[in-house]
Amino acid sequence: MRRNNMSKILKTKPQVIMKNGRPSAVIIDIKDYKQLLERLEDKEDIADIEKMRKGSLYFRKFDDFLAEHNNAP
Repeated sequence: MRRNNMSKILKTKPQVIMKNGRPSAVIIDIKDYKQLLERLEDKEDIADIEKMRKGSLYFRKFDDFLAEHNNAP
């Protein structure tokens, strides 16, 4: 995610916690956090879809599928 897009997501300014003069944690609004998680999940879903599109498809009869899953423990 690009930094210039962060201002579109974060409604409040994040608070940076410093430890020994270095950033060690960030506090953000819970709504912003949830939105960041949602966007991350969307990116992961897109990556998974793109990966699946590159592979070949395998089709089988629905009856074969049911037989396999009905016999599963």
